[in-house]
Amino acid sequence: MNQSNQLKRRLKLFHVVAIGIAYMSPFAVFDTFGIASDVSSGHVPAAYIVVFLAILFTALSYGKLVKRYPAAGSVYTYTKNILNPYVGILVGWVTFIAYLALPMINALLAEIYLSAALPGVPSWVWVVGLIVIISFLNIFGVKLAASVNLLLVAFQFLVGTVFIYLNVRSITKGPEHFNSLNELFPSNMEFSGLFGAAALLALSFIGFDAITTLSEETVEPKKNIPRAILLVASIGGIFFFTVTYFMQSLFPDVSVLNDIEGASPEIAYIIGGNLFLSIFTAGALFSVFASGLAAQVSASRLLYAMGRDEVLPKRFFGYLHPKHNSPVPNILLIGVLASSALLLDLRGATSLINVGAFTAFSFVNICVIVTYLKTKESRSLLYTLGHLIAPLIGLLFIVYLWSNLDLFSITIGLIWALIGFLYLTLSTNFFKKEPPQIDFDELEVS
Repeated sequence: MNQSNQLKRRLKLFHVVAIGIAYMSPFAVFDTFGIASDVSSGHVPAAYIVVFLAILFTALSYGKLVKRYPAAGSVYTYTKNILNPYVGILVGWVTFIAYLALPMINALLAEIYLSAALPGVPSWVWVVGLIVIISFLNIFGVKLAASVNLLLVAFQFLVGTVFIYLNVRSITKGPEHFNSLNELFPSNMEFSGLFGAAALLALSFIGFDAITTLSEETVEPKKNIPRAILLVASIGGIFFFTVTYFMQSLFPDVSVLNDIEGASPEIAYIIGGNLFLSIFTAGALFSVFASGLAAQVSASRLLYAMGRDEVLPKRFFGYLHPKHNSPVPNILLIGVLASSALLLDLRGATSLINVGAFTAFSFVNICVIVTYLKTKESRSLLYTLGHLIAPLIGLLFIVYLWSNLDLFSITIGLIWALIGFLYLTLSTNFFKKEPPQIDFDELEVS
């Protein structure tokens, strides 16, 4: 492999964790609380416990695979090498739609927040402005993007901590029906609602997997990327549970609020007045910005890996800036594509994320299972539990999530997959040409 065309190892563990948490967007917990509480009949904290335990099996599968393939392509690389090169390309294509959609969603959310605050400014200004800023930061290198994300994530957690404190104060000083803490698993709980809310909240954990695209830019990736995956998933799970535990204790029944979908801003106003509501809104904007920045980092690395393999035109997609060591053409292309947010709504963009994320989660677990079945040496009980039973449990949960997708999401996914299949058919001369393989030993010495 040409050493001048490699990403350089500049990221330490805390950089990778910051990008992963930013991508996951801690403030997503506030966006989904009202709806999840309604679906689960007031048991959002319990739903987060369920979804965290389920997602953890998939996180462990990512950790296993990144030790084998420390490359920028994530699930595309794993599937290509373990299952089949053509399948890997299709999986990478479908997965990319999630990386592409997240900058769109963040641009749309920025437009919603800022247009409400400054209605006189044309809404397109906020969409284009966000995309231009995050593209500019990403061009100057992944370490700068990671450092900015670290600051933005720290502010989000600070606002979240203040939110929890104000909730606790309201519980202890409020009227009689506020002075008891939420019971996690009451005897009369309806499990259909609990699992329905868990399926909805699974999207809160999208992000821990994106950091696998940074494997080539991380110091000691076989050690630090698996650690970062578990840290991001665990930190997110603890934060989501803690915030919703006290929110649910304060409002066991969200129907008393004026707007269930906008429950969190309303609660922020109730517990802290206009001052805290302003700070809370700033935290939401920082979350949108950080998530968009992290999503563009991940998407550009996935495209770079596919360009380097000549799955996509190498001259464009496999190019790295000689000074900043960043895939500038990919970053600019993603910025342009994300501008299509001007033509989409939140439902459409969210559907793209669902399809891409669930595809990635499914094939990561399948790859671990296939690796286990291909292993010829004797398998211990512990190895079987970790490499067969655990990914099977993870896969079953993802299948359950697939079953909860609406027809619109599935239709969009099938159309996108068909486009990828047609491109693959033509670009490989009807599957007669195989894409080149990556030499992972060379990656290790960079």
